[in-house]
Amino acid sequence: MDTLVADTITKLPPGAAGAVVVSGSHGGRYPGYLAARAGLRAVILCDAGIGLEEAGVGALPYLEALGIAAAAVSHLSCRIGDTADMLARGRISRANTVAAAAGVTAGMATAAAVRRLQAAPLIEAEPPALGESRSEVTGAGARRILLLDSAALVRPEDAGCIVVTGSHGGLVGGDPAMALRTEGFAAVYNDAGIGIEQAGIQRLPALERRGIAAFTVAAATARIGEARSSYEQGVISAANETARRLGAAVGLPARQLLQSWSGLAAAS
Repeated sequence: MDTLVADTITKLPPGAAGAVVVSGSHGGRYPGYLAARAGLRAVILCDAGIGLEEAGVGALPYLEALGIAAAAVSHLSCRIGDTADMLARGRISRANTVAAAAGVTAGMATAAAVRRLQAAPLIEAEPPALGESRSEVTGAGARRILLLDSAALVRPEDAGCIVVTGSHGGLVGGDPAMALRTEGFAAVYNDAGIGIEQAGIQRLPALERRGIAAFTVAAATARIGEARSSYEQGVISAANETARRLGAAVGLPARQLLQSWSGLAAAS
């Protein structure tokens, strides 16, 4: 049986069907849907600080209902978005009942959990549709506010916009180029509990080098994987210098600041 790695579950390698996949993505419901749709035997994700309403591990009960094994590693044990680090240092924080039946337990090393999950049942499931959304804040000012449940939904034509995502603020595979795939005016992410070596906010300095304002909202205040929750409920937990110059501050409601930014003239 194969074991595969994917720094983001939105880009699974060939031959993923039937495999155990270790992914650097957060453990929210949509990554769980992608795992089921791909026909994985089992998946290990990052718990993303658990967060509001346990959204960071929402994939586990979602997949359990389909009979698919899933576990999450602690954000305090390894860097989110970095599968090499997950395998080197990761420790399991949560496992669904299917994974537990295969022998996966809290505190277990990721590599050991992978070996156990190779004996998990292979389920042919047809998951109910759970599509991510791309929407826009209505009534915004001169600068558009886009709500994207995943940073994978960013398009080149989003340049100049305020891009609010439900994604974690870590660097996917440690690659700064993946921080934001357009030249947006600003970008917002979930801090995934910040985690070890502040991995959950590493997109911020990467975007600072590009002159893009960026901040994260605290995982405890917004459901990871849901951009609207970031916009409506999120409270700023960290910001880069460009964002701070524009008024971002820890503890400030994201919506208040974003509405202010939206009212700025596009040429400012």
